[in-house]
Amino acid sequence: MKPRALPSALPLSIAPAPDPLAEAFCDYLENERNASPHTVSNYSRALAAFRTAMPTAPGWLECDTEPFREYLYQLMKRGQSRAYVRLQFAALRSFYKFLCQRRGLVVNPLKALHLPKAEKKLPLLLTVAQIDELFAAPFKVERDKRAPVWMPARDAAVMELFYSSGLRLSELAALNVADLDPYTETVRVLGKGRKERVCPVGLPALEAISRYRQAAGVKEGALFISKLRRRIETRSIWLLLKRYLRHTTIPVALSPHKLRHSFATHLLDNGADLRSVQELLGHASLSTTQIYTKVTVERLRKAYNDAHPRA
Repeated sequence: MKPRALPSALPLSIAPAPDPLAEAFCDYLENERNASPHTVSNYSRALAAFRTAMPTAPGWLECDTEPFREYLYQLMKRGQSRAYVRLQFAALRSFYKFLCQRRGLVVNPLKALHLPKAEKKLPLLLTVAQIDELFAAPFKVERDKRAPVWMPARDAAVMELFYSSGLRLSELAALNVADLDPYTETVRVLGKGRKERVCPVGLPALEAISRYRQAAGVKEGALFISKLRRRIETRSIWLLLKRYLRHTTIPVALSPHKLRHSFATHLLDNGADLRSVQELLGHASLSTTQIYTKVTVERLRKAYNDAHPRA
């Protein structure tokens, strides 16, 4: 069977057809699985993407394995990364598990489908010296005259808390003033699957947050605010990191997640046990955390090769 080409987009004049099963699945994710809005949105888009790409495929309950095999082939032919492909099919597999459990589907068409193995990439991270250089940048970069005077203090506090507690980008942006307890030096975080965890906060981060709150007059509501005094958006945090990176000597591209990688690796380098790091990161599985041990081993091997006379 010759694979069909993926259409670039739906015609503007054609509205997407209603999909009651997909809608029921999203309701299930949100109300019963307590999935985050981000996860629900991603899974919904993944189902819609399959329908857009394979418009002649039978209905969800009538599909066999062939349309999904063809869809997989087209994604790989288009040059999509393995991580993206696996994410799309994670949504589809979760959906079909729901159909088997809740809609009486007998045969799961995705059960026999083999996906490409995930790429094993070691996460990039910053050294402690690079962290210090980055965190000093907000007070050295010339400020936009239209920006509030407290903006550098806010940016420094954002980065300090990121690295101090190893938070995800979405977790940090969602924090409220009430989530931070300076007396116990902890922050309450609502992570993936709406699972709550309590993370320690270091003294430098607490002091940076205190300076920012005092300068900006933040007493309640969102912890980190924009110049319009609304909750800061995740994209704004990403952009501020990129802006300050340009004013450093750090040679790597920087994303908020690299601060999280650095947090985990520096803890392990200094003797923290893997299970504790898993709890701090909010990982459901220990295997997700284990990639950081590989980073630590690689750094030890490099140090050995550089220093040992018979390496």
